[in-house]
Amino acid sequence: MADRATYERRRQRLMDLVGDGAVILLMAPPEKTRNADVTYPYRTSSDFYYLTGLAEPESALVLRPGSSAPYVLFVRDKDPDRERWEGRRIGVEGALGQFGADEAHPIEELEGRLSDLLANATELVYPVGENPEADRTVGEAIASLRRRPRKGKRPPARIADPHYSLHEMRLRKDEGELETLRRAAAITGEAHRAAMASAGAGITERELEALVDYTFRRRGGAGPGYGTIVGSGENATILHYVENDRTLTGEELVLIDAGCEFEFHTADVTRTFPASGQFSPPQRQVYELVLRAQREAIELARPGGTLADLHDRCVSILTEGMVELGLLEGPASARIEDESYKRFYPHQTSHWLGMDVHDVGTYSVSKKPRPLEPGMVITIEPGLYISEAEEVPAELRGIGVRIEDDVAITDGAPEVLSAGTPKSVSEIEQACRARLHDAEAS
Repeated sequence: MADRATYERRRQRLMDLVGDGAVILLMAPPEKTRNADVTYPYRTSSDFYYLTGLAEPESALVLRPGSSAPYVLFVRDKDPDRERWEGRRIGVEGALGQFGADEAHPIEELEGRLSDLLANATELVYPVGENPEADRTVGEAIASLRRRPRKGKRPPARIADPHYSLHEMRLRKDEGELETLRRAAAITGEAHRAAMASAGAGITERELEALVDYTFRRRGGAGPGYGTIVGSGENATILHYVENDRTLTGEELVLIDAGCEFEFHTADVTRTFPASGQFSPPQRQVYELVLRAQREAIELARPGGTLADLHDRCVSILTEGMVELGLLEGPASARIEDESYKRFYPHQTSHWLGMDVHDVGTYSVSKKPRPLEPGMVITIEPGLYISEAEEVPAELRGIGVRIEDDVAITDGAPEVLSAGTPKSVSEIEQACRARLHDAEAS
């Protein structure tokens, strides 16, 4: 959790952006049922946490720029009996003392107080459509105000989506956020190295998944920031493979896409390595092609460049390589123009990264690709996916390779946050050899 002053600065900046007279309302998402009476582990929304540092369900935030009490929290009240079953609550006193609210009330009072909090606002800044129950509460508060014009209380003149202002803030990371992402990436690198040192014939994808997720938690993370992908053999050619139930033979490549969530920020790193500990010549050919594309794209990740520039460079290098490998017929320029390269490289090269794995922020400005700026964090993740069913050289069938790093845009050269994770052929084979040394020692 960041220090209290960080959340204060964020709230003040958002209030400055929307201006006096507006009211900002955000509600923590409800808990969700997994099955029967079991709920999923709770994680509040990134927007809510970004402004409060509060992770409890059944919470609401009201910001009123220009008010004598601009920061209002609604939280679950203290209840010793419920806390014995469900865990500790901060309560109203904690909202005031620990989280610095100007006012705090039990969440049960939100419906009764909301209309007065919204009365005569020039604008309600609220994400309509995210939470049906919250929408109902807001709608009833507005309807109540419509019935009270003679008392000098009117509903907000308009409703605005907070994402335009709030997500612009989140898109640019401060030094504290960058340090958190560095830590998430370092833990993630340790998990990938552990997997490389443990894979081999007879090991299941699920065992590798368990090892990765265990390492995240052992090193202080909350766990995976998204579902861990462990695809071996042809499973590596499925972009979002989630079953993770195959047993390795020892001859295939293993693709692991996994990122640790640390203090509500997530890494997103993919590595591909040989289960045998050494790349075969065809595996190495494909791997080094993807690696060359990624390295050149990383060099382009500088202020003024765009994600489209990075993608175009990867497409150019990969398509030329596809022709050389016999996956496509040349010339490469024609295969780029007719987009037949998408048969083996169907996704974009980059996305924003931060509190969410596919983090917030628009990708275009005035209908043009958005220029990169210092403080932005992106992934760079080219890949090639050649299924067994493809009519291509037999030695290439069933090979899937993706290489993904987390990259912070700076005033100069890009900072690869995940640089500590083995990536070159020699680094990966060395990481895999740790398993062989252990086996020989035993």
